[in-house]
Amino acid sequence: MTAMQDYTVRESVSKVPQVTLLFWIVKIAATTLGETGGDAVSMSWLGETTSRADGTGYLIATGIFALVFAVAVAAQIRATRFRPPLYWFAIVASTTVGTTLADYVTRSLGIGYSGGSALLLALVVASLVVWKRTLGTVAVDSVSDTKSEAFYWLTIMCSQTLGTALGDWVADTAGLGYTGGMLIFGTLLAVTAVLYWRTTVSHTVLFWAAFILTRPLGAVLGDFLDKPLAKGGLELSRTNASLALLAFIVVCLVVFRSRAAQRRH
Repeated sequence: MTAMQDYTVRESVSKVPQVTLLFWIVKIAATTLGETGGDAVSMSWLGETTSRADGTGYLIATGIFALVFAVAVAAQIRATRFRPPLYWFAIVASTTVGTTLADYVTRSLGIGYSGGSALLLALVVASLVVWKRTLGTVAVDSVSDTKSEAFYWLTIMCSQTLGTALGDWVADTAGLGYTGGMLIFGTLLAVTAVLYWRTTVSHTVLFWAAFILTRPLGAVLGDFLDKPLAKGGLELSRTNASLALLAFIVVCLVVFRSRAAQRRH
């Protein structure tokens, strides 16, 4: 069986994409979009003053994105096979609701970035543990039925929220800034890749480690794009940055699908 035939068979059985370099590129772009898109709604459209004052903006934006995420996941679970646009729409929805929810928890509830990160990390671990005990595996290849998909998206939701809090903690509380945060999380991802290719460490463990790490990387990258120059950002329009990232994701998916179709012929 050729690699492309193997990919086609896996795609028809699994409800999630094959984990390739393209997957990680699109995942990082999606998490960055989640940061800029979430901030665009909670801070630019609903008002930064309102969001930071009593958390109303964060709460309203979280409600909006949570509804979108619930609809996206419901559609994803009901789908009979893997559909790239639907899957990545659900991923982007999870990153946007993760952004606004993390901002509400860490800023409006007053537990801070470190407290929020610890709480959310516990939720990610708890989700994986319950998933493992219930179905026997948390491997991505096993995500092909309703129950495994429910655990998969719950874990993703928790990890996306954790990533925002963790990225803010490194950039702000730890004082490393956005570029420092990108360097830290980029290095950790590189180490994870080396462990994947050069060691016998569980690939399932390394997948979830990388999946979690891409979120804070996207968070600090998103903040770098849209935060004021005085704070170390580029001060780009949140809306324009979000649209540019969305266009990049669409192009990646279209080009990949086109090349895959050409190879099959």
